[in-house]
Amino acid sequence: MNSMLDQAVTISIVTYNSQYVFKTLDSIQETMLAQYPVQVLVHDNGSTAEYLTQLKQYQSENVTIIEGRENRGFGHGHNANLALTQTDYFLICNPDIILNEQAFKAMYTVLLEQADEQIAMLTPKIIGPDGTVQHLVRQKLDVFDYMLRFVPFKFVKQMFAKRLAVYECRDLSDERQTIKYGSGAFMFTRTDVIREINGFDERFFMYFEDNDLCDRINQSGHQILYVPDAVVTHFYGMASHRSFSGFKIFIKSMFQYFNKWGWRFF
Repeated sequence: MNSMLDQAVTISIVTYNSQYVFKTLDSIQETMLAQYPVQVLVHDNGSTAEYLTQLKQYQSENVTIIEGRENRGFGHGHNANLALTQTDYFLICNPDIILNEQAFKAMYTVLLEQADEQIAMLTPKIIGPDGTVQHLVRQKLDVFDYMLRFVPFKFVKQMFAKRLAVYECRDLSDERQTIKYGSGAFMFTRTDVIREINGFDERFFMYFEDNDLCDRINQSGHQILYVPDAVVTHFYGMASHRSFSGFKIFIKSMFQYFNKWGWRFF
């Protein structure tokens, strides 16, 4: 094994009946487990018995399936995995991400080479299954731009196209650079920093917990680095756009977030 790859990584996955998680685990098994010091913790948030039976087939020396009794949210599951983690690096990975060796190695190398440890989190370029970029990086957050994305009328979005482009950081160059907010779909972090800021705020059941984590990483004096030469695939279910119940959770989390960090409407 390459001497550079001595420090181990825990890949943390939280799932609730996600059918994509099997593709995620397959991608990790095929490209990571045989040649990198990786441990995988999969926290299940109370999925069906049939689903758990299928999930347990992945249990191995390097993959641990943890059965949660109820769905207590995205942040709770990752915090539970964090409590079990004994590695230097903690990779927060959605159950609908396809990971590849090139992306993993690129980000892992960056963390190992940061001698001053100022960089606490890395986020890759995230694309959809069709290869289109999912613009998930943010430099600022406000209510107007969040809600604008839910407007069903194309002419309204066209009116604010330039504003949306700025909000979604569509002009990001293909150079590594520090950013304010990365997506919770994939966060490659230093375990000690995430522990230092007490992990995810579990008051957020789903949505905005990643923004809150990024705010606290920035507040702690550490930085988040965008690594566009590392590219991962994200199926991106977008439950908040598909169901009324998901939208209600989104709105509740939005209120919790801006109540905590201050309201910015524009």
